[in-house]
Amino acid sequence: MLVPHHSVLKQLPPFARLSEIEITEVLRSAVPRRYPAGSVVFEQGAAALHFSVLLNGRLRVTQVTPTGEQVVVRIVNPGDIFGIARALRLHTYPGTATAVVESLALSWPMEQWEPLVERYPSFAASAIRVIGERLLEAQSRIREISTEVVERRVGHTVLRLVQQSGVREAEGIRIDFPISKQDLAEMAGTTLHTVSRILTAWEHAGLVDTGRQKLMVKDPHRLLLVADGIEPGLLG
Repeated sequence: MLVPHHSVLKQLPPFARLSEIEITEVLRSAVPRRYPAGSVVFEQGAAALHFSVLLNGRLRVTQVTPTGEQVVVRIVNPGDIFGIARALRLHTYPGTATAVVESLALSWPMEQWEPLVERYPSFAASAIRVIGERLLEAQSRIREISTEVVERRVGHTVLRLVQQSGVREAEGIRIDFPISKQDLAEMAGTTLHTVSRILTAWEHAGLVDTGRQKLMVKDPHRLLLVADGIEPGLLG
């Protein structure tokens, strides 16, 4: 499997500030891995043997709680470093990563983590960015679950996806990977039935367009007003 050209890699945060020579050095210990849609990249509780950078595609990271409930904890986007258990001082992966669509990543043995971040600050900066984003998102989700009604929580969940993975089109902003109602329910801390009711109400009001694992936000400004409680919710 061919590794993308250096010019492609330099568009991704971990490689953006590396020289051509440095990229060549970093790639010496890297292995390209392709993951078909639906395949498991790593499992929760498994020994953390590799860390990776996602080149293209999307991954869904889930965790199973002590009570047996599955929760979607994050979406891995192109350019993200993932599987960095060593940076979190863990020896096992804290969640399960699954390819939402066919995805391509570069992987390194976990023992290469410290040498890479020490020698190439852009790797360390990317890791800090990813960890910081995870923390902020976790704090926002905890606050929303504790203080907001469910429609506002789902609104904020959809708007985060728009910010992270939205593609602007003539009809609005499309989430550019398959996203199910169950995914949204797990991310917003609610039920599939409730998410279905909310999306149906939003679709009738012209805020979104939904289909089989498809989500188009047609009126992001109005959705923001609903999510922030400025405009009354539409759930009957």
